[in-house]
Amino acid sequence: MAGIDVAIVGATGAVGDLMRQVLLERKFPVRSIRFLASAKSAGKTVEFAGKRYPVEPLRPEAFEGVQIVLSSTPSAVSREYSPLAARAGAIVIDNSSAWRMDPDCPLVVPEVNAAQLQHIRKGIVANPNCVAIPLCVALKPLHDRWRVKRVVVATYQSSSGKGAKGLADFEAQLQAWVRGEPIPPPTAHRGQLAGNVLTLDWTLDTNGFTEEENKVIQETKKILGDAEIGVCATCVRVPVRVAHSEAVTVEFHQQPSVDEARAALRQAPGIRLLDERQGEVPQPIHAAGTDWTYVGRVRSDPSHPHSLCLWLVADNLRKGAATNAVQCAEELLRRGIVSPRP
Repeated sequence: MAGIDVAIVGATGAVGDLMRQVLLERKFPVRSIRFLASAKSAGKTVEFAGKRYPVEPLRPEAFEGVQIVLSSTPSAVSREYSPLAARAGAIVIDNSSAWRMDPDCPLVVPEVNAAQLQHIRKGIVANPNCVAIPLCVALKPLHDRWRVKRVVVATYQSSSGKGAKGLADFEAQLQAWVRGEPIPPPTAHRGQLAGNVLTLDWTLDTNGFTEEENKVIQETKKILGDAEIGVCATCVRVPVRVAHSEAVTVEFHQQPSVDEARAALRQAPGIRLLDERQGEVPQPIHAAGTDWTYVGRVRSDPSHPHSLCLWLVADNLRKGAATNAVQCAEELLRRGIVSPRP
């Protein structure tokens, strides 16, 4: 059967594992598949479509014959290996932050700017930040109608944003906190997360914002294709296992309508609009394990006639990472950029 030759880099990590799962769920036409990871993971096996595959060490020769690479590694690893995969003839969909602001690498959310996949100059497609993806999914239908002028966003980000180590760290803290025992020192998070929130769970940059906040600021402008949009972000880690939430205030160039905004959001791809008038409010427990961006609490901003306020939630590991990457791969096929092999 015709299909695509695929490789997953970082195959034993939390996002790499989900990439494998999402490929199967979405029935992506895989002709062959390789699982690549660091030397310490080499020799392990993973299951895909009822068959066990060895995890191979990450090396340049592993990309021979591969058409699409789904990569989720630290940025330093990506800077070394993603160009090697591209030179071997593959298109790399890279989940690290290494290539997101490179002008020659499209930063793609398929529901928002899939047309940018026609301009892959380096052979690398950047998968955006896990906050910026659902934020732009929600902003896109509103931006099309009234053009976004400014966005102020406060995030409520789950422990799984730190990967499997973050979840293990949080779980150990939570169990001790529930039992009234001394909280073990953090190993992945930068402080106690159980019964607490952390505003500095990321590296602080020289401008006073964290690296996470700066990613949201810069990437939102690039994804929406408007460098003039003002963005201010405050990113916070909260004691939730999976799914990030965002409180968003959006100022437009024209005066918006709440009813029209709800209608636009209801019809937009990738969005599930919930109506608080019927007791429906997006929560992390709704989003976890799904690929939807849940939006609700849509209302006028009483402090500014051109602004709306809204609340959104999405699974940071799926739509915020693995699913968005697989959707990009699907778009590469749909647009004829990559063709199935017999």
